[in-house]
Amino acid sequence: MAKLLLNLRNVEEDESREVGELLDRNGIAWYRTEPSPWGISFGGIWLRERGDHPRAKALMDAYQSERSQRVRAEREAGLRDGTAETFATLFRRRPLYVLAMLLGMLAAAALVLLPFVLLRG
Repeated sequence: MAKLLLNLRNVEEDESREVGELLDRNGIAWYRTEPSPWGISFGGIWLRERGDHPRAKALMDAYQSERSQRVRAEREAGLRDGTAETFATLFRRRPLYVLAMLLGMLAAAALVLLPFVLLRG
């Protein structure tokens, strides 16, 4: 029976591909389900055999630890040489998008706080 190894919500394509390659290298049978078009499910990487889960989980733990260190090092290098995306670079590149998101957050906060303000007054 199949067992979910990795939910693909917020997983980048390169990470998904690397996990598939890791499983292939270690002889673990797997398959991928794609996200639904309506956003109900996010897809996943599934193990075909439930018995492979402990070994696959150990491989995933090692992979995620290595990836975490690698991505942090890349981010730090990007910050040092000025190529990493920051709030300022995003604002310079997409000012309307940033302002729209900030206004949206402000509107959401206002809607949440509105009942408290009305009850107080």
